[in-house]
Amino acid sequence: MTSSALTILLVGGTGSIGRHVTAAATRAGHRIRILSRTARSAAAGTDVVSGDLTDPAGLAAAVEGIDAVIFTHGTHGGEAGVRDVDYGGVRNVLTAIGARPVRIALMTAIGVTVRDGSYNRSTKAHDWKRRAERLVRASGHPYTIVRPGWFDDNDADQHRLQFLQGDERRAGNASDGVIARSQIADVLVVSLTSPAAAGKTFELVAERGTAQSDMEPLFAALDADIDLDGAHDRDNQPLEAEPAAVREDLDRVAGRVAPS
Repeated sequence: MTSSALTILLVGGTGSIGRHVTAAATRAGHRIRILSRTARSAAAGTDVVSGDLTDPAGLAAAVEGIDAVIFTHGTHGGEAGVRDVDYGGVRNVLTAIGARPVRIALMTAIGVTVRDGSYNRSTKAHDWKRRAERLVRASGHPYTIVRPGWFDDNDADQHRLQFLQGDERRAGNASDGVIARSQIADVLVVSLTSPAAAGKTFELVAERGTAQSDMEPLFAALDADIDLDGAHDRDNQPLEAEPAAVREDLDRVAGRVAPS
């Protein structure tokens, strides 16, 4: 392991992005701890800790001694699943971490601020993912939030990374942007040790060309987030209109109220 090696809790480690994160983090000399609901064997350089994202009481062991968290988890269920897993999992892990200094990388999705599309109208998935983003920003931890385009729809010569802000690509299909799963993982892992990536939110897509070997100029060119939303995001999910429980979660994660 390198002198800058991190112990990283990976939430979503058994998913299609999580497996690439494990590989990328291991190559970088970090140690991965995978949160899993069931006991399973671990690859070299990783370990597995039992825990359920929906059960905050069982997450203390998972966050013990970690330096960073990468969230790549998600559910394909309806609104209840997205609320309890995509949002609730972030809330519960942040609550377990408390005030300990931990770097965070959260993966959500391109188009997360699009509220009027059929997908969000039926599942509220974008609304809950955006609420999860706000929890991370409110937590006070150094963070990077990555909103990838459509997974693995890129062509063989389409690997040049592009970081966008404002969530302006709103078609709801692959024309919004594409990106390889392995590149999503690389960006998430690199962000944890990048000073320029802290406090920033961006959409991640790939254009024609080869991947850049140095991501630091890409991170440095981004504007930092202001308050609870990503830089240049549309103001279309006002905090005062949010459910009371969501506003209470924000206050609790920010330390403005004591844990219940």
